Amino acid sequence: MPSGNPVLQIKDVNLSFGGVQCLAGVSCELYEGELLAVIGPNGAGKTALLNCISGFYHPQGGQILFKGQDLTRLPSHRIAGLGVARTFQNLADYAGASTIDNLLAGRHFHTKENILAQAFWFGPAMKEEMRQRRIIEEIIDFLEIESVRYAIVGSLPYGVRKRIELGRALAMEPDLLLLDEPMAGMNLEEKEDIARFILDIHELRKIPIILIEHDMGLVMDIAQRIVVLDLGSKIAEGPPEAIKQNPEVIKAYLGD
Repeated sequence: MPSGNPVLQIKDVNLSFGGVQCLAGVSCELYEGELLAVIGPNGAGKTALLNCISGFYHPQGGQILFKGQDLTRLPSHRIAGLGVARTFQNLADYAGASTIDNLLAGRHFHTKENILAQAFWFGPAMKEEMRQRRIIEEIIDFLEIESVRYAIVGSLPYGVRKRIELGRALAMEPDLLLLDEPMAGMNLEEKEDIARFILDIHELRKIPIILIEHDMGLVMDIAQRIVVLDLGSKIAEGPPEAIKQNPEVIKAYLGD
């Protein structure tokens, strides 16, 4: 178990829809600077858990605390404003906009000048625009997407679009990053690129990360700790080596 104080505490969370139990008393913690993976078979409740953390779902029971603040009933935009950013399983970019405009959308919570000042682009608004652009250019360099900065996102390959979506989350300057299957649908080379960027975010930017991913080899390579869900319940938690050998985990994935 990591030392120090947890940045995120999930306490006995219950979520159900129409009699179907998605999460049944799930509890876990995420510590400062930690890369935590959440794994499990399809229908285990992994995305439901991220949706509860980010405010897209509100659990019927339990509590979610981020840096001591209760997120359990907050709307998603309030939670994002507190520094929780996420990517989605399916593409959620602005297909008709450029790469730069997609990344600038992530700066919404950090834009200081009002809309009228920005419209006329003078004085403080000009300085603000230049500051925002510098931050975006740093992300573009970090994710190695310089060649597509002005491209319309909908025209780009899938793997590049997923990288841009990750960039938009980084543009929020998050204190917690939730990644929902960021490598789904990618070929091996694209997966290796995204894995490298995730490790760089974790190691260089020191952002705590919760990662959902089906590629078990990759999870075992990059996660510091793993939580395993099955049918809405937590069945195991621990370092990768222990999870790999856990009988309950093997049974959940391989059956009896």
